[in-house]
Amino acid sequence: MATALLVRNRNYRYLFGAGALTNLGDGFIVLALPWLATLMTNNAFLIGMVAAAGRLPWLLFAIPAGVLIDRTDRRILIVRADLLRAGIVIAIMMLALNDQVQGAIWVLAGLAFLLGAAEVLRDNAAQTILPSIVDPEDLEAANGQLWSTEQLTGQFIGPPLAGVLIAAGIAVPFGLHAAFLVLGAGLVWLITLPPHIKRETGFRDALLEGIRFMRGDALLLRLAIVLGVVNFLGMAVMTVQVLLAQDVLGLSAATYGLVLSAGAVGAITGSLLAPRITRILGIQLSLYASMVAWAIGYSAMGLSSHGAVMGAGLFVMMAGAMLWNVITVSWRQRRIPQDLLGRVNSIYRFFGWGSMPLGALGGGLIVTLLEDDLGRELAIRTPILIAAVSCVALLIYAICKLRLD
Repeated sequence: MATALLVRNRNYRYLFGAGALTNLGDGFIVLALPWLATLMTNNAFLIGMVAAAGRLPWLLFAIPAGVLIDRTDRRILIVRADLLRAGIVIAIMMLALNDQVQGAIWVLAGLAFLLGAAEVLRDNAAQTILPSIVDPEDLEAANGQLWSTEQLTGQFIGPPLAGVLIAAGIAVPFGLHAAFLVLGAGLVWLITLPPHIKRETGFRDALLEGIRFMRGDALLLRLAIVLGVVNFLGMAVMTVQVLLAQDVLGLSAATYGLVLSAGAVGAITGSLLAPRITRILGIQLSLYASMVAWAIGYSAMGLSSHGAVMGAGLFVMMAGAMLWNVITVSWRQRRIPQDLLGRVNSIYRFFGWGSMPLGALGGGLIVTLLEDDLGRELAIRTPILIAAVSCVALLIYAICKLRLD
């Protein structure tokens, strides 16, 4: 069905193509940005600060971004956000060419913050434009294909390719990413949609309308809070996993890219199989299965002594993450009215993604506080093992409180 959707839907082809290009560049950033940070400092907290800066805009700007998305042509907003991202990535490239400047790590954190702010607008607009492009019965197929392509380009191809490109120069991945962002913006520009109808309500009234809907839907709010905890744990792990790869497992940039690719294979597998899994198990059991996968994956990563085991853990964890995403995103796109989708989706992601900078700081802080007493290796493993135990607790909560079917 997904292939047929690409053939028959012109707008979806352009959105799909733009996503493939920009996510390939995002895959470069997954490896290149933290790697650049480690070239500037070996302080785990400062490395975590860079990761936190990139996610902090989700906490600060997600809710007002939703109002803007509902009041603006979403296609134009995506184009402008991608062009803005291209400019910021070029600035990071220039910093990478001269990373010995005074306070380079702080400049990198500031640029990561600006890049994250542009991503808040772009990602929310892209997710809310999809129901305007495909029919409701095609949402699972479209979301599954978009998520799998994002992982194929952003995690499977992008990071290992970035590891190879870094050998030619740390600035190279950033330059290519900027080019892909410009090309992606051009594809989105070609999408044709009905004229956007401007809302007459004021900013404050529009915002309160979205907040009231979110407050009135207890299940949606609980789901957002659970996602917030999950993403807090995920960012804590993501912050320290580069240290696990470098300091504990002794992996090179290219080998670490291959390990990240294993996670991408798991994500692609989860995305493509999600519609079939939900048909066989139902939405509820599939939701539980995703959380079990997280616990298993984090446990394998936290106890790994070889890059292959770390890769296997990432495979299982990412397969579960994509199963969760396909289930919950499609469920939200049907549940939330179209004229409220930008605002309510942004409020949802405020709860779900706003915790990510705190998780990034938390992961780095745990390592910094514990390494003198426990040693660096055990301190690095601790946030990952905490994530594994926490996912078991979340599963118990989900069984009691999250009923989607």
